[in-house]
Amino acid sequence: MTKKIGRRFEGKVAIVTASTQGIGFAIAHRLALEGASVVISSRKQKNVDEAVEKLKNKGLEVSGVVCHVSNAQHRKDLIQKTVDKYGKIDVFVSNAAVNPSVDPALRIQESVLDKLWETNVKATVLLLQEAAPHLQKGSSIVFISSIAAYNPQPAMFMYGVTKTALLGLTKALATEMAPDTRVNAVAPGFVPTNFAAYITKDEAVRKVAEEKTLLHRLGTPEDMAAAVAFLASDDACYITGETLIVAGGIPSRL
Repeated sequence: MTKKIGRRFEGKVAIVTASTQGIGFAIAHRLALEGASVVISSRKQKNVDEAVEKLKNKGLEVSGVVCHVSNAQHRKDLIQKTVDKYGKIDVFVSNAAVNPSVDPALRIQESVLDKLWETNVKATVLLLQEAAPHLQKGSSIVFISSIAAYNPQPAMFMYGVTKTALLGLTKALATEMAPDTRVNAVAPGFVPTNFAAYITKDEAVRKVAEEKTLLHRLGTPEDMAAAVAFLASDDACYITGETLIVAGGIPSRL
C-alpha cells in the first residue's frame, strides 16, 4: 500500500540543519515531497552535494549550504544564502546535535561539556537570531529533541540533558515568537541511524531497545519526518510550545 503524500508546503521555503543523512535527510526529503523549497546543510561539502543530488534526481526543489552550526560565519551564510535564493523562510528545523563522549556526567571533560552545549543548544538560539527577521507570518520552527530528554541513558547522560534544555527552549520561544511564529519540538525514540549506530551494531542492544517500545520496533527516519511535517504544516496551526514524542510508546515524563 502506497502512502499518499499531500502538498502542504507548496510555495514554502524550509531550512533543515544537519540534513545530509539520517533523520535530517528524511525531514528534508518529506518537506520537499510536499512542495517546499528545501535548503539542506551539513558540515562537509561532499555530503551536502551528494544529498542535494539525490533529492534533485527525484525532481525536488532543493539547494545546499555548508554549515557547521557552531561557526558564526557559517550560520550567517546559511540564512543569507537562503534569503538570497528564495527571499524568505517559512520553516526552520533544527536537527544538528553531537554526542562526543560516553563518559559519566561527573567525569566528562569541560571541553566536551562546552561542545555539547554549544552545538545542541546555543547554536540553535544563535541561528534563530539570524533567521528571525526573515521568518514569515505563519512560520514554524521545529526542534529535534530526544526521548533521552525525559530519561537520559547511560553513555548519553549529558547529551540527554541538552535535549531536555530544548524542551524548555520550545516553551520559551513559543511565548516570545507568538503569534506570528509557532515553535514546537519532536522527541524521537530509538532510531537506527549512523548517529545511533550503537543500537544496531549489537543485536542484543537492538532487541532490548525494541522491547522498551509498546510497538516492539525501532523508529525510522521517515516516522520522525512525518511528525515534523505535521507540526510544521498548517494542520498544526493551533499547536505551539509543545513536544511531540515519537517513540513507539516508551514512557516519557519529566
